[in-house]
Amino acid sequence: MVDRNIPIIVGVGQVMERWSDGDAANAPSPQSLMADAVAAALADTGQGDAVGSAADMVMVTRIFADSLPGDQHPFGKCTSLPRTVARLSGLSPQRAVYSHVGGNVPQALVNEQAAALHEGTVKLAVLTGSEAISAMKTALRGGITLDWSDDTDGETEDRGMGDILLDMYELGNGLGAPPLTYPLFEHGLRSRLGRTRDEHLQDMSRLWARFAKIARDNPYAQFDQDYDAAFLATQSAANYPVSDPYLKWHVAQDAVNQGAAVIMTTIGEAERLGIAPEKWIYLHGSAEAKDYLVSKRPDLSRSKAIEASLSIALERANKDTSSICHYDLYSCFPCAVTLAAEALGLDDESTELTVTGGLPFFGGAGNNYSMHAIVSMVEKLRAAPEDFGLVLANGGFLSKEAVGIYSAQPSDYIPQPVDSQAQAAVDVQPEMQRLEQDCTGVIESYTIGYSKGSMARAAICARVETDEHIARIVAATPRGDAALALLQQLGPDAPDPIGRKVAIVNDGTRNIIDAVFD
Repeated sequence: MVDRNIPIIVGVGQVMERWSDGDAANAPSPQSLMADAVAAALADTGQGDAVGSAADMVMVTRIFADSLPGDQHPFGKCTSLPRTVARLSGLSPQRAVYSHVGGNVPQALVNEQAAALHEGTVKLAVLTGSEAISAMKTALRGGITLDWSDDTDGETEDRGMGDILLDMYELGNGLGAPPLTYPLFEHGLRSRLGRTRDEHLQDMSRLWARFAKIARDNPYAQFDQDYDAAFLATQSAANYPVSDPYLKWHVAQDAVNQGAAVIMTTIGEAERLGIAPEKWIYLHGSAEAKDYLVSKRPDLSRSKAIEASLSIALERANKDTSSICHYDLYSCFPCAVTLAAEALGLDDESTELTVTGGLPFFGGAGNNYSMHAIVSMVEKLRAAPEDFGLVLANGGFLSKEAVGIYSAQPSDYIPQPVDSQAQAAVDVQPEMQRLEQDCTGVIESYTIGYSKGSMARAAICARVETDEHIARIVAATPRGDAALALLQQLGPDAPDPIGRKVAIVNDGTRNIIDAVFD
């Protein structure tokens, strides 16, 4: 007998806009993009009015403007973004949720609602999110005034910023924004794989060229240029250095106007609403895990959270990679894809690893990118009902992972509200002790930030042998002329920094790179 409380996806929608005419009346906003995506998802169910009336939960992925400290709202904000989106979409949900920060959120929300639907605490959930960063930047450059404020109110569960992703030790010693932190993983991976800097640059660019081809043919991609590997590997005015080893088009592009929505309910409710079974997509397996703070992880060249969440999701789905036809591996930076492909045992030179084109080319729609991946995956699986697809959503600095395995094939899988199994697989790692002192160590990875095409600052992670064990120290370049000299010793024209000795001094507030030795 079929369990009528089995959760399913019954509607999906996504939108993309290119606003450039300067008319404020035509400018998209975060809430308008979400409302348009929800409208598309409601229509996709084939029973839009009935589905909209049945919605008792709206969950909104946190936008970037609410994911950073300080006032990031030059054109005003909504009192309750979920309630605003519900009003614009003609919905009257009992509950409204505004998520915490993280690119893992869309898949994590699907997992959460699958459990809630089966428990009966929710009947029909609308998940949505968007970014209008391109419109914001265009308006600010052009001196155009927009009004994105809205005072729609109502009870809302605001989950806030969530867990810290970097602590004061890391921030004080040179780490920070993703382009300044992900190089630690990228160079660590490069070193473990035995690649030179140029070899790794070429490898990243070949991988990304394949992603760009998929984005070129995706009507919802914000950036649809067909960049080849040679362009992506070559520094130019259109592809300038951001942080070693990344050029502009190696990293997620957030200047997008994109929104996406997913509608979930149960088999029984879908039957009651008259939603055709051809629309139903089942969750066959899922997993979620959080890793340690970056500087506490024992191996910067791997991600235990990625490895554990992928392995356990496949185990729960009773599948292996030979059964998976479609993938979307989160692609904020090349190492995120390569580490996931490695964990899955996939050849990233021959397997298609995105269904959208990825964050650098489809568009990095903030925390909501993977909602687009899920929408695109649902569309692929409806067209090929025998196939299975896997979505990996990543948050922070390889910090938070969420995986979903999908198919049109029926499933009785139900996620647990808390994934203790996947988390336990991460928590068995040893935790690195961190130092704040004068010392000499060996560089294990590094990051160099650029400003206007020139090296501006650097940070390193070094291993230090103590009397009892090996510890790690994170240190940054000093300020002024001393920094320039050190940057020359670390930069792309110098010998590979990894494996070189480094002297570090602590000035009472932070660790400073004093000298690098050949």
